[in-house]
Amino acid sequence: MKIIIINGPNLNLLGHREPETYGYESFESYFEKLEKKFSNIDLFYFQSNIEGEIIHKIQEVGFDYDGIILNAAAYTHTSVGIGDAVKAIQTPVIEVHISNTYAREQFRHQSFIAPNARGIIIGFGLESYRLAIQSFIHSIK
Repeated sequence: MKIIIINGPNLNLLGHREPETYGYESFESYFEKLEKKFSNIDLFYFQSNIEGEIIHKIQEVGFDYDGIILNAAAYTHTSVGIGDAVKAIQTPVIEVHISNTYAREQFRHQSFIAPNARGIIIGFGLESYRLAIQSFIHSIK
């Protein structure tokens, strides 16, 4: 099984940025834990602060991977282009958010990804990624 995690803007600052909302651990550190826990899965990671690069990555892997875990961050609520990229591919996508977006500002309640995602996992901190991986594992069984 081949799964990629695609993270959007400002997620490269995890561990430093608003730790009361996003926690104190860097994504790189957490990703190492995921690789150990799911050593039987080919896990990949991509992060970009640039919308077009995220779209390119979705298109690049969207026909060959078994799953995409997408945390488009603020682009979730603004990018029709990322939403359209998810709609255009065959690989299933799970939308993930570290915080509970529905407990935050009103503009964060809208997702351009959700209508074409297999599902959404929000509000469980970094563990949202683990839950997404487990959902892919269970959907294949």
